[in-house]
Amino acid sequence: MVENTLIPPTFLFRIANPLLYTKQRWKKQGLELDPKYVLPSYHAELNGGPRFADLRVGWNEDGIAINLRVAGKKQAPWCRESRIDDSDGLSLFIDTRNTQNIHRAGRFCHRFVFCPQGSGRLMDEPTAQLVEINRARENPKPAPQGSLKIRSEKRIDGYIVQAFVEANAITGWEPDDQLRLGFSYAIVDRELGWQTFSLGPEFPFASDPSLWGSLELLSD
Repeated sequence: MVENTLIPPTFLFRIANPLLYTKQRWKKQGLELDPKYVLPSYHAELNGGPRFADLRVGWNEDGIAINLRVAGKKQAPWCRESRIDDSDGLSLFIDTRNTQNIHRAGRFCHRFVFCPQGSGRLMDEPTAQLVEINRARENPKPAPQGSLKIRSEKRIDGYIVQAFVEANAITGWEPDDQLRLGFSYAIVDRELGWQTFSLGPEFPFASDPSLWGSLELLSD
């Protein structure tokens, strides 16, 4: 664990990671990605941050597929559709132009939030939303109804979320021409903490795309 450092190692360079292609398409029963799609937490590996989740992400022409498994919990996740910023779950930050040098999000910058519950009359149904980024100069187009797919399962020590973001929900999604995405993620849990891509919550990466890393789209 990194201790007594003024500047964490992951702040000193730009993080880039491959994003693998998947032939799988979303079905009613969800979509499962195998272990080769796991994304690392450089914040955990290099900065000593928490590591309690397995996050797998893949892409194809139809959009972006997500599998999340959170383990080690003793309490139920706390999720409210009406209080999405306070809820346990996953935020994916995506910039389809990989700008890297802007401090305020533009129309190609997205924050997709996925929670294992929080919707429905009993608040026991999963939640998927495109959420405005704080201080954004411009927002992406709204996600069409039905374009954010999600299903979840309870586990004795946590939960599973499977999700899919359709291409029409991602402003500027042009994988033939734009092979790099600006990217970050945060898995937030009131009990377990924050598992993130590169920087911890002490940095304002949720509102500052210049603090995001990159994903390189790889095809077969």
